[in-house]
Amino acid sequence: MFTRNLSKRCSRALAFAFSITLLCIMFSGTASAQTWNKRTSVTFSGPVEIPGVGAQVLPAGTYVFRLLDSQSDRHIVQIFNKDESHLYATILAIPNYRLQATDKTVMTFAERAVGEPQAIRAWFYPGDNSGQEFVYPKKRAVELAKITNQPVLYIPDEAAPNIIAPAKTPTEPPVIALKEVPLRAVEPTGKDVAISEVVVPPPVQTAAHLPKTASGLPLLALVGVLCLGVAVSIRALCAR
Repeated sequence: MFTRNLSKRCSRALAFAFSITLLCIMFSGTASAQTWNKRTSVTFSGPVEIPGVGAQVLPAGTYVFRLLDSQSDRHIVQIFNKDESHLYATILAIPNYRLQATDKTVMTFAERAVGEPQAIRAWFYPGDNSGQEFVYPKKRAVELAKITNQPVLYIPDEAAPNIIAPAKTPTEPPVIALKEVPLRAVEPTGKDVAISEVVVPPPVQTAAHLPKTASGLPLLALVGVLCLGVAVSIRALCAR
């Protein structure tokens, strides 16, 4: 009877240890994913124009912005509906630097006439100095540049269908096409300019002055402490 009770206690302790470990792994994976893809839920009080074929306008409502790929100087941003069951656009974006980061999501817009949908220009994730400057098809970029009196980034019109084509991975054809397509900017006068004249690149950093970034060390330490506690509990239970 003693051996049977001891076996039950050890089994319970092992099950508890497994549950704690699984919970820590799930938490770690979720936190990493949220940080990498910068998933952000945004509610617009009015209609907003996003890059697309022609003028693609989202009605007022809640949408989810997230990165599909950010492994180069061309980022891919996706816009979904509130529950992420519908993909509205897969958009090319270029990192654009700002001096002052904020602790809230910031969306910038190209000003339009009263009553006209505001055209989204850039998205800054909380705490980031570098945001996503959106790229429009050339025809629409020329129109927006004249309306807003600001330069606008563009891709050739023939590449525009890739913006609304569904894409789930960074290796799918629409994403590859967007990352390889020629990229320029157009001024209000209609003159083409290099994107370096429009987008501010991040400052060059040396190894001695790299900013501190979040790491998984605190989580690993927590896992270590939990595992140590579980081990002590198992030993105490099995020793009775």
